[in-house]
Amino acid sequence: MNTVTMISMTWHDWLGLFLHMTMLSLLSVGGGISIMPAMHQYIVGQQHWLTDTQFNASIVIAQAAPGPNVLMVAIFGWSIGIQTGSVLTGLWGVLVIMLGMMLPCTTLTYYASRWLEKNHQMRAVRAFRLGMVPIVTALLVAAAWVIASAHDNLSRDWALWLVVIVTTVIVWRTRVHLLWLLAAGATLGWFGII
Repeated sequence: MNTVTMISMTWHDWLGLFLHMTMLSLLSVGGGISIMPAMHQYIVGQQHWLTDTQFNASIVIAQAAPGPNVLMVAIFGWSIGIQTGSVLTGLWGVLVIMLGMMLPCTTLTYYASRWLEKNHQMRAVRAFRLGMVPIVTALLVAAAWVIASAHDNLSRDWALWLVVIVTTVIVWRTRVHLLWLLAAGATLGWFGII
């Protein structure tokens, strides 16, 4: 049975969370999932506000819900806040972490996209766009690595790794729509196979 560990947070902790998220927000080039390893390092590794299991569960819930993948950030805030004692602090956690995440990147995106649209013919702008592809790809691989590190016991998690390998080959070699693969994974999870 899972029990919720109560944590204590001061205003200094909340401010630190907000400021850390504002910094990460400016690095979220590939979306919220691309900075997930840095969020994991801070929230789980450094502050110990969430466990690996809670962190991964937040990602799974956010990805299963309709909407942008940045929902995982709101769930992190909710989970942190709720562990301090009440639904009200859960809502406070959502507000703090989402404002920290959304304000800087949306402001920067708004002004940068206007400038890029005006200057799209410049060689430097085209080079920048091409140069961002490997960066975003590397950030997504790092995010996958953090999620996978919670399942590093091959004798226990062999079925999960088999599904990962089969899914990767299917995506690489066929034109099967990703929603079918997600449905298959959800079905396997529902029946407790993975």
